[in-house]
Amino acid sequence: MHIYLLDIFAFAVFITCWFGYTLFARKKAKTTDCIARSLHQNRIHWMTQMLSHELRVGEASLLANLERNIAFFASTTLLVLAGVLALFGQVEKLADILESIPFAQSSLTFAIQIKLALLGCIFVMAFFQFTWSMRQYGFVNVMIGAAPYDKSGTNENLKKYAKQVAVVQDQAAHAYNYGLRSYYFSLAAICWFLSPSALMIASILVVYTLYKREFTSKAVTAITAGMHYLDIERDKAASKDSSKG
Repeated sequence: MHIYLLDIFAFAVFITCWFGYTLFARKKAKTTDCIARSLHQNRIHWMTQMLSHELRVGEASLLANLERNIAFFASTTLLVLAGVLALFGQVEKLADILESIPFAQSSLTFAIQIKLALLGCIFVMAFFQFTWSMRQYGFVNVMIGAAPYDKSGTNENLKKYAKQVAVVQDQAAHAYNYGLRSYYFSLAAICWFLSPSALMIASILVVYTLYKREFTSKAVTAITAGMHYLDIERDKAASKDSSKG
């Protein structure tokens, strides 16, 4: 009974870490420089610049590259999910393998099936996120194709349209990020096969890793600084246009 209670507590910690960090990151991104916030500003600048391009081959190539990466993860997720489902038929062999691992807690076949079911649910969620991201990038392609050519760059309605294109692209990127985050937490869930303590420690380490990469990494600093320089150049161009007018 003590072991089962520890498993329940470890699962609660796992869920709290995952969804708690998701809510925390979403709220903190509104007021703090991070990858999501900085890239959103870059996407707005990108889509605004897109309106001044009569031929948008560059935009199409960049979006195709993004979609190709997501398609890779979506197809890989199906293969991983198939492997997890296949393990349901080898539960007894899996239990024997786990017992041979040092420091691994022995588990009943029913407990192993629950842990496999958790992994299956995680990869199903990841697949839904990746495919939704792919669809939204398709919507971005349609919106770019529908955008008229604006050589002057002074049409306010088209600037607002560009921001809406950036919002759709931002949502596609968020779905892709959620899919990748599922992979991170699936690695923590695998540690549950060893022991509940391993699951809790791995969950906390995943949250720490995600926080470092999304909020305090060198990439965040570079992207934020780069956006700052773009804003300076854009302000200079705007001031030149106003002086000419």
